[in-house]
Amino acid sequence: MQAVILAGGFGKRLAPLTSETPKPLLPVGGKPILVRQIEWLRSYGVTDVILAVGYLRHKVFEALGDGRKFGVRIFYSVEEEPLGTGGAVKNASLFLTDDLFIVVNGDVLTNLPVDKMVEALGDAEGAIALVPLRSPYGIVEFDENGRITRFREKPVLEGFYINAGVYVLRRRLLQELPDRGNIEETLFPKLAQQRKLKAVVFKDVFWRSVDSLKDLEEVDRHFANNEH
Repeated sequence: MQAVILAGGFGKRLAPLTSETPKPLLPVGGKPILVRQIEWLRSYGVTDVILAVGYLRHKVFEALGDGRKFGVRIFYSVEEEPLGTGGAVKNASLFLTDDLFIVVNGDVLTNLPVDKMVEALGDAEGAIALVPLRSPYGIVEFDENGRITRFREKPVLEGFYINAGVYVLRRRLLQELPDRGNIEETLFPKLAQQRKLKAVVFKDVFWRSVDSLKDLEEVDRHFANNEH
């Protein structure tokens, strides 16, 4: 199986850490984000990983090489300028030969069983992993008399799900992707309107997106204490 990891962003919200290190190479629990992603994908049968790289790409080349030491083959799809998530996937089309392939955002860390997404695809054109929405804030509960009963720290908000940044797509969709633009704003709304996009919900999995220094610290602590 083949997977594209979108690893070309600037990671501005993680500055100054990303001034000399691309965001996907930032360490969490002693391993770069990209290495953890590759190990996760490999455990579900991915043999070929296409890295869509741009910013500080030479650092990625040096760190990962051809992928042999991680048990996969790594290919590099280079963006001379930012193309957006859709443009980045389309730019990688030269390396995509299988009928189905996986796409992963370069800042996502998860252990979700990606093979379940392939199984769930059915006659749909694509599938998106969804995870429960976790409140960014603590919740305060109180009774009818206005007396506070308890505090809940960043609970999962039941009934609400977010895009986990992990997709399974059919190769024929490549021709519908924009040369420049985000897949979430171009192709996905179109497929949703046609009822050709499958939602695959994962409730009891580890999932984090590293968007800020606080996220990085939390994920680093998690992997330092819980090896996945």
